[in-house]
Amino acid sequence: MTERTFSIIKPDATRRNLTGKVNAVIEDAGLRIVAQRRIRMTEDQAKKFYEVHAARPFYGELVEFMTSAPVVVQVLEGENAVARYREVMGATNPADAAEGTIRKLYAESVGENSVHGSDSVENAKIEIAQFFTDDQIVG
Repeated sequence: MTERTFSIIKPDATRRNLTGKVNAVIEDAGLRIVAQRRIRMTEDQAKKFYEVHAARPFYGELVEFMTSAPVVVQVLEGENAVARYREVMGATNPADAAEGTIRKLYAESVGENSVHGSDSVENAKIEIAQFFTDDQIVG
């Protein structure tokens, strides 16, 4: 089933000019990038986006990291896009990530792991709506 998922290429990757390389891995995996823009996430955007982690000890650090440099927000489309992209991203800890995954190739650490991807179709819809309007997504 064709789905959409949300992706963020995080500050550690944009800082190292890896957007094109990450996009190549995404596209090679059979996913289409149907919307993409480079933004500087505001503190309010980052706090709202990661509010599920607000009680966790790393929340403040996460918000600070995500606002430290530009990010690339994306809408990806394809067969089982949510599960497919999670597979392509690799494990959160790059040391545990499979060969050829984005995090194995590019992540610097558990915290600076280069990409975010939605964990469910429902969350993908919520996350996409935070950064894109329907008319900005060209399927």
